[in-house]
Amino acid sequence: MADKERAQRATSNVFARLPQKLMQEMKEAFSMIDVDRDGFVNKDDLKAISEQLGRTPDDKELTAMLKEAPGPLNFTMFLSIFSDKLSGTDTEETLRNAFAMFDELDTKKLNIEYIKDLLENMGDNFTKDEMRMTFKEAPVTGGKFDYVKFTAMIKGSGEEEA
Repeated sequence: MADKERAQRATSNVFARLPQKLMQEMKEAFSMIDVDRDGFVNKDDLKAISEQLGRTPDDKELTAMLKEAPGPLNFTMFLSIFSDKLSGTDTEETLRNAFAMFDELDTKKLNIEYIKDLLENMGDNFTKDEMRMTFKEAPVTGGKFDYVKFTAMIKGSGEEEA
């Protein structure tokens, strides 16, 4: 199937799937990521927002992120991808990779205070109660959050990568 057809099918009913308030919040998030304000998220936008988060991904990583979309990453495609992720279609590997973006030393662990800071201060900020619920049973040892164990827990696999 051509990329254009996949892109059209992927976005066909995204506006009907998401509540209006959530769509507005996603529009604000998209606007923050679309640094050059051209209506599309590209490599330069991803690099700029990553740097604002204290990270500098290489071109290979940025290209891999963009390839998750079956077409140009405009707002409709962004909503479609987000909607799919909300419905639980993310694989355990995808979730691990999201955390791994912040794990520059590939330790499979992240400083719990860093994760909490991101969740409390970036995008749709977590409340103290949401933080408490999110990390209630999270695998944290010595201030380090084990994201491999965590993704296995939330996906129900019970398996951990060696």
